Amino acid sequence: MIPSLDLNHFIHGDATAKAEFVKQLGEAYEDIGFAAIKNHLLDDELVRNLYEQTKEFFDLPLEVKNKYSDPALAGQRGYTGWGKEHAKGSSVGDLKEFWHFGQYVPDEQKTKFGYPDNLMVDELPTFNVVGEQAYKALEETGKYMLRAMALYLDLDEYYFDDKIEYGNSILRPIHYPPITSEPPTGAVRAGQHEDINLITLLMGASADGLQVLRKDGNWISITSLPEHLVVNVGDMLQRLTNDKFKSTTHRVVNPPREKWSEARYSIPFFLHPKSEVRLDCLESCIDAKHPKKYDDMSAGEYLHERLIEIGLISKNDSK
Repeated sequence: MIPSLDLNHFIHGDATAKAEFVKQLGEAYEDIGFAAIKNHLLDDELVRNLYEQTKEFFDLPLEVKNKYSDPALAGQRGYTGWGKEHAKGSSVGDLKEFWHFGQYVPDEQKTKFGYPDNLMVDELPTFNVVGEQAYKALEETGKYMLRAMALYLDLDEYYFDDKIEYGNSILRPIHYPPITSEPPTGAVRAGQHEDINLITLLMGASADGLQVLRKDGNWISITSLPEHLVVNVGDMLQRLTNDKFKSTTHRVVNPPREKWSEARYSIPFFLHPKSEVRLDCLESCIDAKHPKKYDDMSAGEYLHERLIEIGLISKNDSK
């Protein structure tokens, strides 16, 4: 099991409750890198609406979905089809298709950030409306999570605020279709991997399958508790903290053969900083017992490197 924590204790609690939340969250992220969070800022009705719209989108004919697939966007907006993404170090595509909602920037700042526009699905106008609502609720939740982590790291509580404001975050509705024939050797719904970003916030998936690799080498199944988000550390935060916080390996396994006919839907939010933010190891996380493990690098440089590794862009694409 992963620890269950109440975000209200941090946002609205007294000093004692807030400090205890910080302590328990930090210890969870030093240990397994995952925690279940209740009383977040994403309400149940919005989750239901987003899942309904997600199912409607993936039920559209392939030729319609492909209208929203633009290779020039490197999978960062719109639709990415079946099997195009793979885990780092694997050549076998994952058994999934997905959509990306990206950052919402005021018109007067679009040139500054240079993010591609979100693609509007003509056939399902409500899809984009609930996608934006969920994106902003999860981004706000993530801000409070990072404030708690900053305190645990002996940083100013608001250390991350300006780094994630208009950050390059992604909301990813995923469809794992029914398995209709024996998958290729090594093909699973999502191969074992670590997330690229600072933290990932995951609302309850429609079916089981998520597994986390413990320190002892055993895989354990993670099922979202009702009304909880599963929030885990990504590689950017692990890098920034010089491995103090753990970006834990996880995967989505194929269901038992008797459940192959069941589709699975999952909607993670990958919280990223702005591209220019440095991921250089924090000085407070470096000492004689914990020498610096990573070269200095910006978030944008690291993201580009990782998108090459998972097959969404080629080495020849410019940074």
